[in-house]
Amino acid sequence: MADMEVTKKVYSADEIQVILGIGRSKVYEFLDSVNKKQEPFRVIKIGRIYRVPKDSFDRWMNGKTI
Repeated sequence: MADMEVTKKVYSADEIQVILGIGRSKVYEFLDSVNKKQEPFRVIKIGRIYRVPKDSFDRWMNGKTI
């Protein structure tokens, strides 16, 4: 198990903020809105923490649908 390599499958809110180049409050407003609709990409909310599946977000960034 020590040799097992884990590939990251989600982005954090901070990573989304950097990728989109927006402020902290805006990224949380945006992720909250997306979380309620699950469009244009998936958002997972655990308590107050947001996680965004990379494949879903990357497809959206590349102009593709969910």
